[in-house]
Amino acid sequence: MAFVTEAVFRDDAYRALAKGRVVALNDRGGILLDRTIFYATSGGQPGDTGYLTREDGTQIPVEATVTGETKDEIIHLPASGHQLPGVGEQLSLTIDWPRRLKLMRMHTACHLLTVVCPYPITGAAVGEDESRVDFDIPDVTFSKEEVTERLVELVKASHPVFTRWITDEALAANPGLVKSKHVRPPSGTGRIRLVCIGEGEAVDSQPCGGTHVKSTSEVGEIHIGKIEKKGRENRRFRIRFGSLPA
Repeated sequence: MAFVTEAVFRDDAYRALAKGRVVALNDRGGILLDRTIFYATSGGQPGDTGYLTREDGTQIPVEATVTGETKDEIIHLPASGHQLPGVGEQLSLTIDWPRRLKLMRMHTACHLLTVVCPYPITGAAVGEDESRVDFDIPDVTFSKEEVTERLVELVKASHPVFTRWITDEALAANPGLVKSKHVRPPSGTGRIRLVCIGEGEAVDSQPCGGTHVKSTSEVGEIHIGKIEKKGRENRRFRIRFGSLPA
């Protein structure tokens, strides 16, 4: 039976502390809670790390967070050698906030890149120091300097970043919202989460379940480190923190 975890991060990505109750332990020693602030690996974004604290003060390090039978079942994988909590036990949750914030900034930067490069996405991976987005582009006519300049403009504009929910039917009526060439957002739950950028979604709007900063200005200094050819019509853009090297 799949459990449903209340994913606090979907509505508030800035929560670094919370409480949760153990609802189950799986056969791999994974800990399932009724609610969590830990993002589970999905959509190219790594799952959160951190620790769970028992009422006696004992800490259980969380090495990874993954999904189970469904995207709504979130499993916290503890470091080996630690005693597991019991079902029904109340825990304090603490994520590795500096790591999460880096991933939030990077994930937002990836969205901005899809604005600068409005081509079908064939793959993506969010990292703490470098991320990549692959596009289906027959011929690259712009340079990393040009793309970096346009990214920096979007960052400095301090566009608001927010989420809203639409129905499955609304997404079906607006297929252009989906930028991925091969992957469709999960449907059947009755609603789809959109990540929007700019007043009135003027900059961008696309389905995404990840975590992002509240303003593009929080992304900070960013640049394209490399544009690689990965196939006849596949180009990989590598995003890195910091200014473009001279």
